[in-house]
Amino acid sequence: MAEGLTIGQAASFAGVTIKTVRHYHRLGLVAEPERDSSGYRRYRSGELYRLVQVRTLAAAGVPLAEIGDLLDSDPATFAATLDDVHRRLTERIEDLTARRDRLHRLDHGDRALLPDRACAVLDRLDAFGFSPGYVAAQREAMVLARALIPELFDNFLTQLEHLLDDPETVELTKRGWDARSWDPDDPRIEELASALADKLLTNRGLLALPTGFRDQSDAVSRYALVNHHREDQSPSIARLTALVEANLRAAGIAVPHQ
Repeated sequence: MAEGLTIGQAASFAGVTIKTVRHYHRLGLVAEPERDSSGYRRYRSGELYRLVQVRTLAAAGVPLAEIGDLLDSDPATFAATLDDVHRRLTERIEDLTARRDRLHRLDHGDRALLPDRACAVLDRLDAFGFSPGYVAAQREAMVLARALIPELFDNFLTQLEHLLDDPETVELTKRGWDARSWDPDDPRIEELASALADKLLTNRGLLALPTGFRDQSDAVSRYALVNHHREDQSPSIARLTALVEANLRAAGIAVPHQ
């Protein structure tokens, strides 16, 4: 009776394919057994043990090019190398988790382009009964702000968070969105602009621009693209925004102006 295992049996016990076993042989990771009297290579315990070691390390993420030296190293080097492999695997897991989370957001459109804090604000807007159109407009403005004026992005989010902490401001903001259907000359727009500006001025610190922002040649254009987003779709909103900005400037706030 022949001693040892055929290559097919060895591969099966080790949990790999015959093709993989032969690949390990070509790389010198596992010694190829001598042929027996019948001309077959028989894998004994030594070869099988090495095969299992190689397969385990490869499955754990150790590059095949490193496995041979690793198995032949002293215990301290072996342990240090495994620690490094563990670190690299942890980094890969974190990266893959982040990618998975971004993919999960894709079914929410532009939310894939926003950080968690911004998405939390959008969820609160929805929970406070703002219309889908307003939430969509704010989502677009967030994406633009993050890309065009990253220096102001955190303040932008903080302003929205303060808005939601004040029921009166929530109602004023909802009225501002409803003003889309008003005539641009409607006197209510001036009243609403004054009330909104007064609310913004209760947190003057959030209205301050970062040092040096206004000195940038394209600062005004970038700011305008965000703060005047969608105004071309509603003349009354354009007038409301212009009046709010005028009231803020009159109160000493350096609002960029084209």
